[in-house]
Amino acid sequence: MKLKQIAIALLAGVILNGCGPFWVDPYITVKESSLNWVIIHYYNMNKSPIRRIGIEIYGNGLVYVKKGTSELVSNDFAKSYKHEDWGKIKTKRIQIDPKDANDIFQNLVNHGVLDREKTFKASKKKSQDRFIAVKANICNNTYSDNVNMFEEDPDLAEQLLDVIREFDTPGR
Repeated sequence: MKLKQIAIALLAGVILNGCGPFWVDPYITVKESSLNWVIIHYYNMNKSPIRRIGIEIYGNGLVYVKKGTSELVSNDFAKSYKHEDWGKIKTKRIQIDPKDANDIFQNLVNHGVLDREKTFKASKKKSQDRFIAVKANICNNTYSDNVNMFEEDPDLAEQLLDVIREFDTPGR
């Protein structure tokens, strides 16, 4: 019993002394840093084989675009090298101004990419034909849940789709 009382006292001391943030504000002002990054994966399952697009944006302005039906678009460690779509991937590298990358990060933060406590945002209908997921590290705040944003947060999903459209253009 004495051990339990000591543990409670230590926990109370940690909470009262403020040894760490109780809650971190997910709506931050993004500072330029080459350590910031966002990775977006989009799958269109309306057609067979599944169309995949992957966008990686880094704080130094480097953008990787991967597109195709190969699993390599969304998984660099895919093992199905014998699959007929294995080699169906196109990649391109784009260099943008780091300020533009920072603007993209800020827009995504403003739309809640780091907010894990969103309430009443989820859609009631299931998205069977499209999937979009995001992973991010912005100003040492991370988000990496592998959920379909079309179902979890439709507003954020549209913002992510806009980022994909920005870099997945025929003229670029």
